[in-house]
Amino acid sequence: MVFIFVFIIMSFAIGLIAYMYKLAHSDQVLYQEISFANFPDSFGEVKLFFISDIHRRLLSEDIVSEVKGKVDLVIIGGDLLEKRVPIERVEQNIKSLTEIGPTYFVWGNNDYEINPRLLDAVLLKYGVKILDNTAVSFESEEGDRFVLLGIDDISRKRARLDLALQDAGPGGFKVLVSHDPKIQKQIKREDQISLVLSGHTHGGQIRIFGFGPYEIGKLKRTGETAILVSNGYGTTSLPLRLGASPETHVITLKRK
Repeated sequence: MVFIFVFIIMSFAIGLIAYMYKLAHSDQVLYQEISFANFPDSFGEVKLFFISDIHRRLLSEDIVSEVKGKVDLVIIGGDLLEKRVPIERVEQNIKSLTEIGPTYFVWGNNDYEINPRLLDAVLLKYGVKILDNTAVSFESEEGDRFVLLGIDDISRKRARLDLALQDAGPGGFKVLVSHDPKIQKQIKREDQISLVLSGHTHGGQIRIFGFGPYEIGKLKRTGETAILVSNGYGTTSLPLRLGASPETHVITLKRK
């Protein structure tokens, strides 16, 4: 009887771990529309592919095929890698992402676990624009501006939202990319940031009965700012997930 009980428990544990491993390596593209009263009519719609926290994973060719030709910009929300990830794998991921469209990157905490110059070199090789407390502006024929801002990693005290805002200049529809969603605490109403894109939390990664160390990834609004915190694509520490599926995002921005 004891043997049967132990066998059942072990079988359940093995089955659960296998499920968690399979979930952690699954692929998902979430299609999300976000409308804003201040989105410029002259841009029509802007479509973003957002991915964060790749860590040790190799980006699926299925995802690349699914979103290629459907988005205007690709945004990497940090943690392209972590310690002991071969730079060749990182390069393959960057190459795949740049095949989707013009690509922009912000630093995450784990990106600094290797020599940053190595990652810099690969990003430069594939023409990826690094947003490190800087901004890039796109202008429509009517003179409206779409502004993409990015800040460096908060945990290493490298984040300077003030510099990114200064680089962005006045006006324009502003989208801020920050690996760590804690940037929310620094945003002021007068900054006129309409959307924040973040990752870092992995949605808690392993949630027991719905509870985890962080909130599940979600889109929410705080005042006039929409905030998307992604579950991310990869895992850290353990290659397992439970109750927090990996995700990437195709985000359509349009006028309300």
